[in-house]
Amino acid sequence: MSVTLKDVAAAAGVSRSTASRALSGSSLIAAETRALVEDAARRLGYRPNRAASSLRSRQSHLIGLVVGNLVNASFHTVAEVVQRRAAAEDYQMMLYITDADPRREETILKTLGEHGVDGLILIGTGSNAAASNALLASGTAVVNLIRGAPESAAPTVLAADRDGAHEATRHLLDLGHRHIGYIGGPSDTNSGQERFAGYEQALRERGLEVDERLVERGPFEPAFGSDATDRLLRRAPETTALLAANHEAVFGVLPALVAAGVSVPDDLSLVCYEDISWLRWWHPPVTVVDNGARELGELAMDLLLQQLERGRGNVPPARNGRTYRVGAQLVQRGSCAPPRAR
Repeated sequence: MSVTLKDVAAAAGVSRSTASRALSGSSLIAAETRALVEDAARRLGYRPNRAASSLRSRQSHLIGLVVGNLVNASFHTVAEVVQRRAAAEDYQMMLYITDADPRREETILKTLGEHGVDGLILIGTGSNAAASNALLASGTAVVNLIRGAPESAAPTVLAADRDGAHEATRHLLDLGHRHIGYIGGPSDTNSGQERFAGYEQALRERGLEVDERLVERGPFEPAFGSDATDRLLRRAPETTALLAANHEAVFGVLPALVAAGVSVPDDLSLVCYEDISWLRWWHPPVTVVDNGARELGELAMDLLLQQLERGRGNVPPARNGRTYRVGAQLVQRGSCAPPRAR
């Protein structure tokens, strides 16, 4: 037979309501009484009914993290940050993977609402602002991260993607490259739009127009990176540098370059977007645009916890739809050099 809160109260010599307050950490209970109740709970092996507690308090102590995939190393870093910060605040993190499928994402958002999660960090497709706005309106704290939607009423945390791609392209131009390939994400995503805009801006500042033969834009998938690299090299053999601005695609770009016998940086200078440890160990180590994944995760959690704190104080969560930016940084390594005379 399971031990109940009533059993704990009897063992501690207090009322059931006092035992409940003591175990929930209420400041109304004296430290001596709390110690008595906690000792009785330990001796009896009492395990609180979290589901019933959530119904009474209207708090589940659950935070959802929704991501498109687990290929993206930045998402790993974000998950690590969210889990650590959530645990420190006595929340459990639930991870959901959408495979960048808007319909699956919508189903997951509805499921999270049905389970009454207290908060949600969404690295989404940008297609389900209505579903996330409904969660926000119901009292769930929501933060969009890395990818957002103009219609979202929740705050959004983005990397300075345009600035990062601009700096990377300018670095290649400063080395003397004029035929700079670009492999990026879809044009309907924040990063896809902004990274291409930074690339285009840097070219135009030097009097160059975008050569569409040098551009490949597609899904966040390694297979796309491999295929895009093959197409670009066949279509524009004069290419002397490449900005791989689609992080997931990088996992296909690098093997494709090796398979094609392209020597980096002798034949082709390379800059990749988003830093991961093995890019430092590649031969040669790869120059990257570090999008600040850890800082992105920390800021997202700051904003989420602020909303949760307002909710605990019976103040409606902020619904200002503001966008916050985390700076990008070019990290120069050995994969870039001036173009070799041909």
